[in-house]
Amino acid sequence: MDSVYLLWYVTDTEDELFIGAYRTENDAIAAIERLKEKPGFAIAPDRFQICCYELNRDHWTEGFTFPED
Repeated sequence: MDSVYLLWYVTDTEDELFIGAYRTENDAIAAIERLKEKPGFAIAPDRFQICCYELNRDHWTEGFTFPED
């Protein structure tokens, strides 16, 4: 299984900031270590999230609808 580890930071307003994609979970953890003291991130370093995604696979398969006005 080929996969990547996506690193996100979630702000206090629930905005999701994409930080990067990493080959291993340890690489993503190392990125957190590099960034957690930087302005903005240092306020809440526990808001980093790592998500593992398998490559060459559909992840959103259910379609979607638009909300009615």
